Amino acid sequence: MKKIALLLLFLSLVSAKAQTQRIISSQWMAFRQTINIQTPVKKKFRVIASAKVESADPGAWCGVFARVFNKDEEPGFADNMHDRPIKSKEWQSYTIEGTIDENSKTLVFGGICELNGKFYFDKFQLFIENAKGVFEPVTILNSSFETPATNTDIPKWNLGNAKQKNVKVKEFKISSDKSSVDGKYSLLLEGSGIIVKETGKIGNVEGASPKIADMISMLEDLKDRVEYAVQNMNQYEIDYLHDENANRIGALVMHLAAAEKDYQVITFENREFNEEEKKKWGAALNLDQAGRDEFKGHEIQYYLDIYNEVRAKTISELKKRDDAWFTQVQTKYDMSNQYCWFHVMEHQSSHLGQILFLQKRIPPEQQKTLPQEIKK
Repeated sequence: MKKIALLLLFLSLVSAKAQTQRIISSQWMAFRQTINIQTPVKKKFRVIASAKVESADPGAWCGVFARVFNKDEEPGFADNMHDRPIKSKEWQSYTIEGTIDENSKTLVFGGICELNGKFYFDKFQLFIENAKGVFEPVTILNSSFETPATNTDIPKWNLGNAKQKNVKVKEFKISSDKSSVDGKYSLLLEGSGIIVKETGKIGNVEGASPKIADMISMLEDLKDRVEYAVQNMNQYEIDYLHDENANRIGALVMHLAAAEKDYQVITFENREFNEEEKKKWGAALNLDQAGRDEFKGHEIQYYLDIYNEVRAKTISELKKRDDAWFTQVQTKYDMSNQYCWFHVMEHQSSHLGQILFLQKRIPPEQQKTLPQEIKK
């Protein structure tokens, strides 16, 4: 068989650099391989893989995906089977066919799954069209997952999609399984404990009175937007300081949690922070130099976990109260309880805009190089 290189097509496996694995919370998970791919003419490719799903969750699905990125960093062909989700309990083979051209830079392919259940993958194959229109196979490392997976690693594959780098989703367990179509093992991703939030609607929150339900749904919608904006940011990005008067993005997420905690004690306990709480939350609440000094060196999930813990308390306490409580006025501040939580809601919106502003101004990370040895 002729080498692909002789067909004016350049292929090389992109080596995964040593990266610290990040843990995030999500309702979906992906894994992938990436190849550099260049061709002077338009060509077709095929990604073929076997998969099956075992789940009682009606929304659960998995898919095979492929995505082409162009030299100008713009996306090219993309398909993740979202419009034809895999839900079958029996092993079946699935094919994605796409195109690459002279502007193509990389091809990313792999598997994706969403929600609760067991998602099995096996026997990945990649074929690329040669000059005669014949599809020739391209080597995929650990294509049938015969090198066993651990809960933190799928050998020769990367976790996450093309933008997530090395990301492990804590709601999904990774393992090898003896149910297979090729060899002894398949890859098993098992999602559990995932609760899907209803979106696009205001109110109708179980256990909450009407106006409080409206407020909870709006608070949650904005928090979801914040999480979506930051969840794939790496350490460099969340610690980047735009200028000496700015705040890091990690600190801003911490600030949202601190402000919400402040309004919890104001509205639920009719008081202000005590000395212990000021010590714990003061730097995050006030930011400035104390916030710049303290909030760095943590992964984004560190801040999101704190934010989630505070929000769980908010929802629990709001559900204990009714619409009449919402109208009560905090006499010290001359604000109703409803207005206080409206402020928490719009406060999230304000800082979300700030986060999005800062994101677009983060320069590319400079790669560190080791000093060259000085020759005598």
